[in-house]
Amino acid sequence: MAVKIRLTRLGRKKMPYYRIVVADVEAKRDGRFLDIVGTYDPLKDPAEINFDSEKLQSWLNKGAKPTQTVKNLIGKHEGAQKAAAE
Repeated sequence: MAVKIRLTRLGRKKMPYYRIVVADVEAKRDGRFLDIVGTYDPLKDPAEINFDSEKLQSWLNKGAKPTQTVKNLIGKHEGAQKAAAE
């Protein structure tokens, strides 16, 4: 079973809010998922990205592949954490 870390859309029309989930490749975008590892709110300024680092790392170690969008969000989140630490 191939597993991906991807976004699932929530919110209402013209007001998106996303969950970052671990799901089977064959599942629908907003369908069944295995675990929730974070959230993404693109409407806030700056966009709000939250991850459960332990869950995310656990799934990555198990072989889950993030989509390109999720890779970008992880990079932005790590960059923001480094900036906040300085």
